[in-house]
Amino acid sequence: MSKKFIIETSARHVHVTQEHLEILFGKGATLTHKKDLSQPGQFACEERVTVVGPKKELANVSILGPVRPDTQVELSATDARSIGVAAPIRESGDVAGSGACKLVGPCGEVELENGVIVAKRHIHLTPEDAEELGVQDKDIVWVMCKTEGRSAVLGDVVCRVSPKFARAMHIDTDESNAVGAGRDLEGEIIKL
Repeated sequence: MSKKFIIETSARHVHVTQEHLEILFGKGATLTHKKDLSQPGQFACEERVTVVGPKKELANVSILGPVRPDTQVELSATDARSIGVAAPIRESGDVAGSGACKLVGPCGEVELENGVIVAKRHIHLTPEDAEELGVQDKDIVWVMCKTEGRSAVLGDVVCRVSPKFARAMHIDTDESNAVGAGRDLEGEIIKL
């Protein structure tokens, strides 16, 4: 079996609670499935929102489903700076004390006191994948990305292990551009 994994670019997106979904899109609103994502049960939605910061806004930001227990906005560091939001680098779901913004939908607005993060680069792995790669949940590793003219080693990559996951690494658009990532980029955990 290969010890490599695909590296996917995760563009800016929003996860919403059912309560916030209904404020933004109307009472009884549900998420409209647009396309499946690589992680089982996760999907891109037809619904989009505007993310408003103190300096400017980002229009047409995708919502990813299904609904979540907490609303979360995942931006690249460049996105966050451009709209004037101080967004810490965090694992998904770790939103306490993170950046603030306003979400605007066709039916209403939601002020988030926190919830804006720059997602920490991570690898989704099943328990079998983790065993094969010699890692455990929450391990921090280095990953080699070989690209034409921009190969790089990315550090501080957190391993996330669950039987609900599919083997894939996620980086944001800043990181993707830095390594010249294409659709078929693969990574490999290395020892330093």
